[in-house]
Amino acid sequence: MTPDLVQQFKAQYEALAGRVHIASHRAEAGTIIATLLQEVNAERVAVAELPTDLQQALIQHCTQAGITLLRPPFDRASLPQAIDAAQVGISTAAFGIAMTGTLVEVTTDDAFRLVSTLPRIHIALVRAADLVPSLEEAAPRLRTLFQEHSRHCTVTFISGPSRTGDIEMRLTLGVHGPEMAHAIVLQEAGEEG
Repeated sequence: MTPDLVQQFKAQYEALAGRVHIASHRAEAGTIIATLLQEVNAERVAVAELPTDLQQALIQHCTQAGITLLRPPFDRASLPQAIDAAQVGISTAAFGIAMTGTLVEVTTDDAFRLVSTLPRIHIALVRAADLVPSLEEAAPRLRTLFQEHSRHCTVTFISGPSRTGDIEMRLTLGVHGPEMAHAIVLQEAGEEG
């Protein structure tokens, strides 16, 4: 992984109206998340699968800040309304594609996919080591993931906030999903960039 991939991903994701934050370690990623939650006065947050230490830090932050935190395992009887009521969804991307500024989310649980699609703000964590240059390099990863999860595997490509255009070519953000999207690129020890 080269620093160029991180910068290319950042440029492309931000060109699509997303915001990219670079974190040198998980504690810094946790601080970025806490700051983003404070900026939007979040009262309710939904999370999918996060690294254990980051999820524990988020639980502690939300408890101290009085934020309701929805996390796995989810109560199936209240889905998707419970996640839809959250202002912020936080998830982890399997990998990212630098050329297109795309996060690739892979899940075998539709509830986790709702975390990135229903709340008005989405925050995704991706490791810098998991950025690939192009769609061509993404294909073998996707093939392997589908082989490992032959049933109920869903792949979602996320390139910034949701957008749609009308016949007059006016672009509107957030009509069919998040209106704000943040990617936190995690450069852990030993990674350059």
